Amino acid sequence: MRWVKAMLCGSMLAGLLAGCSAPPPKNIGLHGGRLQPCPSSPNCVCSQDHDKQHAIAPFAYTGPRRAAMSRLAKAIRGMDGARIIEQTDDYLHAEYTTRWLRFVDDVEFYAPADAPLIQVRSASRVGYSDFGVNRKRVEAIRSRFMAAAKGG
Repeated sequence: MRWVKAMLCGSMLAGLLAGCSAPPPKNIGLHGGRLQPCPSSPNCVCSQDHDKQHAIAPFAYTGPRRAAMSRLAKAIRGMDGARIIEQTDDYLHAEYTTRWLRFVDDVEFYAPADAPLIQVRSASRVGYSDFGVNRKRVEAIRSRFMAAAKGG
């Protein structure tokens, strides 16, 4: 009987861990010059969403857009679990993988040519709630980005 319970628990754990590494969503990227809106679940934040649950401020910058995006990429590269998937002059997509359960979150940035702002979207691939992890991560990236602008 113990053996059966151990096998069942092992199978459930393997299923859970396999589910944590879901493939990237098909809606990553820009759609009509905008980042994809957040779903109704609370595991996403987006500076182009206006509802209280999902809204977050974009990143402001001074100077050339290319320099700001380069500074942003450098800030991201220095973070645990971060991997830049795509980077252009106006768009950056990074994946963040958690250490223990290997959950993956997608973080996107878009710097339109008409304003010195970098729009941001951060969303979990699986689950419903993220306990505020995406919001905290965006604010950590913002702090690193701003510190780099001040030479820190």
